[in-house]
Amino acid sequence: MAQIRKLEVLNFRCIRSRSWFPTPGINCLVGPGDSGKSTILDAIDLCMGARRTIQFTDADFTDLSVDTPIEITITLGALSDRLKTLDAYGLFLRGFDAESGEIEDEPQAGLETVLCLRLTVGADLEPFWTLVSDRAAALGSERYLAWSDRQDIAPTRIGSFSDVNLSWKRGSVLNKLSDEKADASAILLAAARDARAQFGSTADEQLSEGLAKVKKVADGLGIGEGSDLHAELDAHSVSVSAGTISLHNANGIPLKGMGIGSTRLLIAGLQTEAASGSAIVLVDEVEHGLEPHRIIQFLNALGAKESEPSLQVFMTSHSPVVVRELGLTPLTIARRGSHGPVLKRAGDHTELQGTARLFPEAFLAKSVLVCEGATEVGFVRGIDQWCADRGKPSFHAAGTCLVSGGGDEMLKRASAFVALGYRTALLRDDDKRPDPVEEAVFELSGEVFKWQEGRKIEAEIFASVPSGAAIALLDLALEDMEQQVLDAQLSSASGNMVSIASIREEALAGELSPISREALGKASGRKSGWFKTVGAMERAAREIIGPNLVAGDPFRLTTGQIRRWTLNA
Repeated sequence: MAQIRKLEVLNFRCIRSRSWFPTPGINCLVGPGDSGKSTILDAIDLCMGARRTIQFTDADFTDLSVDTPIEITITLGALSDRLKTLDAYGLFLRGFDAESGEIEDEPQAGLETVLCLRLTVGADLEPFWTLVSDRAAALGSERYLAWSDRQDIAPTRIGSFSDVNLSWKRGSVLNKLSDEKADASAILLAAARDARAQFGSTADEQLSEGLAKVKKVADGLGIGEGSDLHAELDAHSVSVSAGTISLHNANGIPLKGMGIGSTRLLIAGLQTEAASGSAIVLVDEVEHGLEPHRIIQFLNALGAKESEPSLQVFMTSHSPVVVRELGLTPLTIARRGSHGPVLKRAGDHTELQGTARLFPEAFLAKSVLVCEGATEVGFVRGIDQWCADRGKPSFHAAGTCLVSGGGDEMLKRASAFVALGYRTALLRDDDKRPDPVEEAVFELSGEVFKWQEGRKIEAEIFASVPSGAAIALLDLALEDMEQQVLDAQLSSASGNMVSIASIREEALAGELSPISREALGKASGRKSGWFKTVGAMERAAREIIGPNLVAGDPFRLTTGQIRRWTLNA
């Protein structure tokens, strides 16, 4: 089963220069639009596809620089015995070091034997395929793969027009399933001739006006054939070969007429069954035409759960379902770079494994705000909703995603997102601080938002909002908790100095005391506190905190900074 070990692209569309070492199994490219994900799939398809001609334009050259040739080089490993035949390709066999990524011009012990395929397109727009070998070049020898070998390694592309794979056409998946060939020649040609004979002159009557005009023009030009014209079936159009044999269901309906999703699923399953020679599959927008449960089925058909994958798959996606199901290892993060997409493996950052399951949409975002916990996530969401209700933009439209940092793990997660190329910020409490050196390193590329010195979010809220808002938050907590429980928590937090009754008396008098505000902050900020779920804090921020932010207060200033960052994605 041939597999791609290395891809090198020069001057092709948005890629000025880029090298990539894909993994066996699934390689799922995720990232913003126009970052070069589909261009990578096209590069593989054009270099390895079994095509005799391809039409290129000036737009296929980076910045229209036609003076610099397009060059796509693929190092192909896991070669079949036929591809390693010395008589056929001996001069072109090379050695690949998987650890260093280096390629030696001759096979050596300890190195994988590989072939390097290259597609070159110059200013004349004519594609030229060749095998790469320094020692062959020194001897003036040039060649590419034999046509049969090209067909064997050609990748299967599952896309909008992939239903050709449900016919026995040259290079289709059905043709790869077995060596059997349908003998369509005699029977089908006879049927075609019968159809022409039965069609007879019926079209002459239906097209008589058009025939008369053609005859008049032909006679006027002195074309002798105009004297006796008939409308008949074109012999070339009705010639039939094995390529016109396709899969039909029990009712005689062609399966290639199924929906896009069903067609993709079937082809994926057939490709797995047909895996031999090359089992490379290209899928652009894997979720296209599929409901979430069928996306999972599609991924499984492509080998997502196989410990020893039979296919090497290159796919792009913008679906959180795909990210969640695949997990970190198959994900390659694509971000825009000056020379083409910057590609980084998410699997190198195992600290994000839980994030991929719980917040898969973060890997598809432009910016990631890592919040210390669910309380902070709910707070930012609630403030955003309060602003949106007043006609202001939402951070969702700016491509920002919120992620729960898991408390002590928050800085590690935020640093991992920075390393993968995401615009990243951290929102944390200040009662328990991360390692200052590690945080300083993070701040070289990311941004940190924190509450006033020594405070967690609940303490900051109750120290800052007006007394009426504090009472409203207390009443909101009482909707879900018993009054005696809250009273006990307030008493414990204040050394028996504060109760719900005393707080209400102070509010009626005009202003809450610092002791009462501190007790509210401590009681509500307990491990199983009043607003420790996303939903609870989201409602509190939307209905109470947002409308009661005090101009000029440090709490409002920090909240404004957070919001501006989320909108500048």
